[in-house]
Amino acid sequence: MDPKTGEKKRKRLILAIETKKEIIERYEKGMRLSDLAKEYGRNISTIGTIIKQKEALKATVPSKGLSVISKRRSAANDEMERLLLMWIKDKEIAGDTVTEAIICAKAIAIFTDIAKEDTGEGNSAQGPHPEFKASRGWFEKFKRRTGLHSVVRHGEASSADHEAAAEFVQKFTQLMIDEDYGAQQVFNCDETGLFWKKMPRRTFITMEEKKMPGHKPMKDRLTLALCANASGDCKIKPLLVYHSENPRAFKAHKIIKEKLNVLWRANAKAWVTRQYFVEWVNLVFGPAVKGYLEENNLPYKCLLILDNAPVHPPGLEDDILEEFSFIKVLYLPPNTTSILQPMDQQVIANFKKLYTKNLFRRCFDITENTQLTLREFWKEHFDIVVCLKMIDMAWQEVTTRSLNAAWTKLWPDAVAPLHVEGLEVDSEVDQIISLGQGMGLEVDEEDINELIQEHEELSTKELQELEAMQHTAVQEEFRDEEEEDAAIIPSAQIKDILAKFHEVSEFVEKNHPEKVLTSRAIAHYDDVCLGHFRQIVKSRQKQTSLDQYFKKRDAGNTAKDQ
Repeated sequence: MDPKTGEKKRKRLILAIETKKEIIERYEKGMRLSDLAKEYGRNISTIGTIIKQKEALKATVPSKGLSVISKRRSAANDEMERLLLMWIKDKEIAGDTVTEAIICAKAIAIFTDIAKEDTGEGNSAQGPHPEFKASRGWFEKFKRRTGLHSVVRHGEASSADHEAAAEFVQKFTQLMIDEDYGAQQVFNCDETGLFWKKMPRRTFITMEEKKMPGHKPMKDRLTLALCANASGDCKIKPLLVYHSENPRAFKAHKIIKEKLNVLWRANAKAWVTRQYFVEWVNLVFGPAVKGYLEENNLPYKCLLILDNAPVHPPGLEDDILEEFSFIKVLYLPPNTTSILQPMDQQVIANFKKLYTKNLFRRCFDITENTQLTLREFWKEHFDIVVCLKMIDMAWQEVTTRSLNAAWTKLWPDAVAPLHVEGLEVDSEVDQIISLGQGMGLEVDEEDINELIQEHEELSTKELQELEAMQHTAVQEEFRDEEEEDAAIIPSAQIKDILAKFHEVSEFVEKNHPEKVLTSRAIAHYDDVCLGHFRQIVKSRQKQTSLDQYFKKRDAGNTAKDQ
């Protein structure tokens, strides 16, 4: 083979990989499958296939002169690293600092769980797993493969740095005096994951889930960024990141995202990204604070306090629009979040209690006043649109007292004397328990505390469930967009066009002198332009066949009963 020809082929391969990675990156930033398909000149099914293969593609780094990866890693290694990255991101959301040692220990724990699962707790029928060692070499390669930067070295982090926290409080107090900030002008924002469809572990719905193999677990998660000021009288519209840009429920309820009481963003993992956070600051936080300061005749001064999570860019002030240049940003020291961050001082926990209370109240009202059972409502009618209503109600019900009292450790001078921390917490828990027991659920305070804990430590099994749910969400969105694009095209019309193309193709291939060129052109057109429509017809035929099967089966069961 001509060396130049081989070099061109290698370049085309590398370009294809780079393009696919670009497609994946843009999808994870929220771009729709249909928009990607149009921009890159491919049908939606091709883009959907690329998204499904994203983990493998992300790990692919072709070396110069090579068209394949020379060293293959085990499937268990690949799964372990995917789940490990999810766990690290979850820790980042919680504001926890993770060291190399902590990550390596978690990697070994996840790999061990996967190995046990694959071999059936010692059953060697599937063969032994290769031993995994979380060596320094593996860790450096893992960082390069995943683009991980937010890791500190051994011994650089502790669970909570009280000395650093005390020192920061002194400096912060002096800064408030020197810059003349009032409690109305200082804000805190923090992210939290919300398992919005999670029931107490002892309810019959949860127990039933464990007995239904293949059924998607009720652990659908989204990420929220909650923000309010120190005086507690200004709550900002939250940033919400979900794993689907356009959930099915949005179409059914005719939801206009711009009118939601959250800034809606989406990516495959439902993670807040730097881009999303900057957008929230400029589109939501800045305008809201400016309007609030004007309404209260306050100077254009604002301080936003953040933890040092990777989603909070170190140079955030440079990304803020000129109109909001009065906003300054201050970062908490590492490992002080649990001690100092106001949102972590019962605000997020209280929000989750209120969310759970409103959800249980809705369930109770439905079971009392309609023909629906709790199970039917939970599985068939409790969707993300209902969840958004519960989120809005819960955030509105977080009291000024709770928000103000949360600053006791960081800025005690800003806390009003009457705003005693925690007075309303017990009553919320009692109401949730009462509502749950009114629906016949076995639920106590321990169950509620598990539901609303601010940052949940995810097990290997839960990480696997989340990954499976996110993969399913990508497939559902792919199908929804395909159906949406094709909904107005009757199947008969598509079949008619396909038949005409077949007729034209036969005529051209038979009569055109350039047989090879025309054959290639026809095949290319058929694949790029008509493959999408063939898939639509095929999908509809499968669905029709499935519907007919169930109809026939149900008719047979009815006849037997009679």
